[in-house]
Amino acid sequence: MFKLLKAGCIALYALAIAALFVELPMGSGPIFQRIAIVILLAHALEAVVAFKHVKAYQGPLAKSLCLTLLFGLLHWLPIAKASNAAKAKLAQPST
Repeated sequence: MFKLLKAGCIALYALAIAALFVELPMGSGPIFQRIAIVILLAHALEAVVAFKHVKAYQGPLAKSLCLTLLFGLLHWLPIAKASNAAKAKLAQPST
């Protein structure tokens, strides 16, 4: 499911960039561009709010921030779930 939503994000960004070079049908280019900007701004806010999870990414922080800007919670939510599952497993008493 996340892959399909990520593909949708990429398609939106691709349409917004394409609108810079070609005219899209029914004058939809500026609409795609505005939507893409709003989503990027929302994801920038997400990166600040969820920075604890963003920095838990198993790779460079810059890459994690870029992925968060592109995909938002589609990037950091699986990291947060894995982190919480690992903490819960550590908190369980051994038998």
